Amino acid sequence: MAIPQRDPRGSSGNRDARTNRRIKAREVRLVGPEGEQLGVLPVEQALARAQEMGMDLVEVSPMAKPPVCKIMDYGKFKYLEKKKQNEAKKKQVVVQLKEVKLRPRTEEHDYDVKIKKVREFLGEANKARITVMFRGREMSHKELGQKVLQRVIEDLRDVAVIEAAPRVEGRQMFMILAPNPRMLQAQRDRARAQAAQAVAQAAPASPGVPPPGPPPAPAGAAPPSPLAAPAPEPANPGPR
Repeated sequence: MAIPQRDPRGSSGNRDARTNRRIKAREVRLVGPEGEQLGVLPVEQALARAQEMGMDLVEVSPMAKPPVCKIMDYGKFKYLEKKKQNEAKKKQVVVQLKEVKLRPRTEEHDYDVKIKKVREFLGEANKARITVMFRGREMSHKELGQKVLQRVIEDLRDVAVIEAAPRVEGRQMFMILAPNPRMLQAQRDRARAQAAQAVAQAAPASPGVPPPGPPPAPAGAAPPSPLAAPAPEPANPGPR
């Protein structure tokens, strides 16, 4: 009978770090909330320090001698870790593989429709498997399938590169196409340029710029003379 291996951080296979009273060591190397070294202390004294700060004592390096423990808000730490993982999943690019099936004598209209879909799929940074299906005596004319795949390669040369060369598997001949890196880079450059243009158009006027003054005088007009007489003031009749 196999003996189950014990998790060095604790029994029951719990992957969470030991905290507070779950820490079994008699003494620990204590690290403060800001990363400051507080020395080697008995675990009870380290717990008391954490409680004084309203935080948890967390075993961050259980295999060290003595184990390293840090004072932190463990609930907040777990929340931030989960948030980071969720954000990383959102940024993760999932590449899909879509299969398009053709025949050695596919009609021209059907061929154009399928190639258009493959082009769009590759433009989304996915991969495509192009399969030519043979039936009956068509297996004796594999060169027709090779011609179809070669035509696909030529028609998608600007957006695709060959990841898996054409090969026969049973009654099928297939190849795998991946997005052309130059095409993807051009898409990213266009997206960045459009984003920068949108930001520039949405940006408010810079503070401190004086409001526009009156329109300039027409060319050739004489500037107003500083010695020009001021307009006469209304006469004050005064008392009679």
